[in-house]
Amino acid sequence: MTPILLDTCAALWLANGSPLADGAVEALQACDGIHISPASAWELGQLTSRRRLSLSMDTSVWWDALVEAGVQLAAMDAATLIASSTLPGPQIRDPADRIIVATARSRGFRIMTRDRPILTYAAAGYVQAIAC
Repeated sequence: MTPILLDTCAALWLANGSPLADGAVEALQACDGIHISPASAWELGQLTSRRRLSLSMDTSVWWDALVEAGVQLAAMDAATLIASSTLPGPQIRDPADRIIVATARSRGFRIMTRDRPILTYAAAGYVQAIAC
């Protein structure tokens, strides 16, 4: 099955053992690799530095543990960053979400998320997504 790209929120829920939708669990079990964008590292850093998110450990230690657990770092190149600026369809405002969407589109990933703008974008047919 198609590889999955975790949105930042999905990575947090997965790492914390939070319950996921049945379809999301099945997709994770059947997928051909679980990936995360480097943009999520930036987003986590922003959230923790602004005290909007509290982790039980240093953010970089948390990130390293996620990668060591088998989540693969998705490639992010200039073409993907440029594409994030010119996504077709309804506008996604959050810069990290735009990069995550552009990464999924360019690499053929399905995004796992609860983020409503990304799910709406997927429902419009611009990217594949799995609600978690």
